[in-house]
Amino acid sequence: METMSIEKLQMLIDNDYKIEKIHPLIFGSDAEINIVSLTLVSEDGRKETIRAYGEESHKLREYIRKNELFHNQGV
Repeated sequence: METMSIEKLQMLIDNDYKIEKIHPLIFGSDAEINIVSLTLVSEDGRKETIRAYGEESHKLREYIRKNELFHNQGV
C-alpha cells in the first residue's frame, strides 16, 4: 500500500511536475531522517510541496530512489 505522500508525488509527476528540491538530500542517511520535504514545480511555474514524517519519509525516499526520480528530474 502506497502512502499519501507517494500517491501525491506520483499524481504530480503524472501531471508534468518536476522535482525542484528535496530536503534533506536524497543521498543522506535514512537513519537520521524523520522529515522529508519535496518541492515540485510545473511548467507554468506553480509549486507544490510534499512533507512526509517518520516511517512515511523513509518510504518516500525509497520510492524516489527506486524509481530514479532524482535522476530524471535533475535533482
